[in-house]
Amino acid sequence: MSDVLVSFVVPAYNEQALLESCLTAIKGEISRTRCPAEIIVVNNGSTDATRQIASSSPNVKVLDEPQRGLVQARRAGCLVAKGQFIANIDADTILPEGWLRTALAEFAGHRDLVALSGPYIHYDLPKGAQLIAAGFYRGAYIVHLLSRFIAGCGSVMQGGNFIVSRIALETAGGFNPDFRFYGEDAELARRLSKVGVVKFTLALRALSSGRRFAGEGLFKVLLRYSANYLWTHLFKRPFSSAWLDFRHAPDACSNLERASNILRQLPPKGAGSVRQNFPLSKFGGVRRSERW
Repeated sequence: MSDVLVSFVVPAYNEQALLESCLTAIKGEISRTRCPAEIIVVNNGSTDATRQIASSSPNVKVLDEPQRGLVQARRAGCLVAKGQFIANIDADTILPEGWLRTALAEFAGHRDLVALSGPYIHYDLPKGAQLIAAGFYRGAYIVHLLSRFIAGCGSVMQGGNFIVSRIALETAGGFNPDFRFYGEDAELARRLSKVGVVKFTLALRALSSGRRFAGEGLFKVLLRYSANYLWTHLFKRPFSSAWLDFRHAPDACSNLERASNILRQLPPKGAGSVRQNFPLSKFGGVRRSERW
């Protein structure tokens, strides 16, 4: 039986510009909560310095998954994860102070909770685009409430910013390899909602790059996300089977400085609801699964 409470799984494909900032933020959260945790970076066939950066980062396990696909990378990381909870964090995501404390408090206070997710703040988009994206996430929150309390099925998760009970993930069948990028979070949330409560909360926000919005167009991407969400729930398959990769230049310092400024402006989440010495003993041990 493992002593690890939380496993952070970070899929990474050519993320040399942003991976280090992602890992630094995760380590900061682990240090602040004193939570027994592990960090697993899944190198998904990178051709840049992604693997070297991950390997040189202390207390980070590196796993290679040659089959390209976000879901394939997440699944590979979860198969070796030892934690009672698995936090799926994308490599371009930066966790703000209080993220882990908020997540642990939610699970400790709601025994039927199986997955927790929250919105992104796209730190490198213009202010107007940030507001539109924020409005989209608030719309997703409304969809989440309607799905949960009216329809009684399905839910909403942000794929690169969620934490899930490992036992619940196993019970739901794990990650679906038929999904490789679009719709993967909606499909998993739909199955998890049959196991327990899937919660989307604005309190579990995280910073993320808006590079996809900038590269493809804000409204085009939001429309594609919406179409894949509906298609996944209606037909159990993604609307879009192909995707484009957008990456920052290796010297993307100005964008990271902007993210740092936003982090300083955000009030820490969860500080009022959880004591500094969080009672981690509330969480019992779980068995380890060998496969999904």
